[in-house]
Amino acid sequence: MMRSSSLPRPLFPTSSRAESRRIGEILRAETTGGVLLVAAAAIALLWANSPWADGYFALRDLKVGYQPWHLELTLGQWAADGLLAVFFFLVGLELKREFVAGDLRRFSTAIVPVVAALGGVAVPALVYVAVTSGAPGAASGWAIPTATDIAFAVAVLAIIGSNLPSALRIFLLTLAVVDDLVAIAIIAIFYTDTIDIVPLLLAVLAIAAYGVIAQRYRQFFDLRPSAAWLILLPIGFAAWALVHASGIHATIAGVLLGFTVPVLHRRAAHDEETGPGLAEVFEHRFRPLSSGFAVPVFAFFSAGVAIGGAEGWISALADPVVLGIMLGLIAGKPIGIALATWAITRVRRIDLDPSLRWIDIIGVGLLAGIGFTVSLLVAELSFDVADPHHDQAKVAILTASVGAALLASALLGVRNRRYRKRRTA
Repeated sequence: MMRSSSLPRPLFPTSSRAESRRIGEILRAETTGGVLLVAAAAIALLWANSPWADGYFALRDLKVGYQPWHLELTLGQWAADGLLAVFFFLVGLELKREFVAGDLRRFSTAIVPVVAALGGVAVPALVYVAVTSGAPGAASGWAIPTATDIAFAVAVLAIIGSNLPSALRIFLLTLAVVDDLVAIAIIAIFYTDTIDIVPLLLAVLAIAAYGVIAQRYRQFFDLRPSAAWLILLPIGFAAWALVHASGIHATIAGVLLGFTVPVLHRRAAHDEETGPGLAEVFEHRFRPLSSGFAVPVFAFFSAGVAIGGAEGWISALADPVVLGIMLGLIAGKPIGIALATWAITRVRRIDLDPSLRWIDIIGVGLLAGIGFTVSLLVAELSFDVADPHHDQAKVAILTASVGAALLASALLGVRNRRYRKRRTA
């Protein structure tokens, strides 16, 4: 007879009520942001392919800023380098929250979404490399199909999956958090050509000062919302500008600043009446800014691509870069996530949650194929604006994201109806 200690463990252990409530709030915020994201991208795409397209490109390429500080950037660059730093600041907060106080703090619960996310990164990259092998100038785009857009994916899930198990939603969110961490590492390691040491050292000092102040006066910033804008924001902006001047992509500054914010209260002050930690407080305060403004504006300036009508779109499909990105997102993502999840559950003797089936994991894999925000950012970093692959990669991302959303909607829509019937019965 098998001993109880060797019995398979559940894939998604039941989270605390506070953790489930927090995840629900994040999903609702990301759903609203996803709708705004899609709307902004649609407006940009229509404008860029209208008779008034010159106005869109003139607006996107308008330069604003102070050149001596290396901050004379186009509006499109301000959106990609500046506004997305707000998004990545939230990613940093969420990553630290998950690894310090969330489900990812335990190896037994962290290992599955971590391995699943790695599979969802490796397989799309391999698919892209295989498809584009031998195509001139295509190699630098290998990371484009590795990213997942959590706002877009959650928006789709909210529309078609009201009866899907909460374990599936938690898995998607946790998977996307780890996916963001991998994307951050890829951007920092593979898309940094040269580093200027002096600005980088000054940036480290600014980030350290930000962290010391946030840690030391956490209760002060909790009770006085305006203090973060008046004290921490200028320090954060200085750190962002210095990271930008160092040659590292400026969004990394947002992640590092998020990592410095304390998640837990001081031990002496910790009791039931303390309330959420400062990281969670900042997350509530700044998520509307990210979901409601920063990410949609980035999508507006990044998604505007002159497709050239149906003929231009069809001709773009013959480009290996386009095929590699589309196959990586639509096929590589679900295959990588499902295979990696299956492998780790077999090795670690972990069972799926009783409410889930493997077809649900494949549906999540399809949702993860919605690359959009981070994929568009990586496309900006992979190909120069003058490179034909620049616009073609964006066409591929938009097409693949829509395709993945439709396929996920079809599959999870069927599953949603089945779960609704089961719940009714």
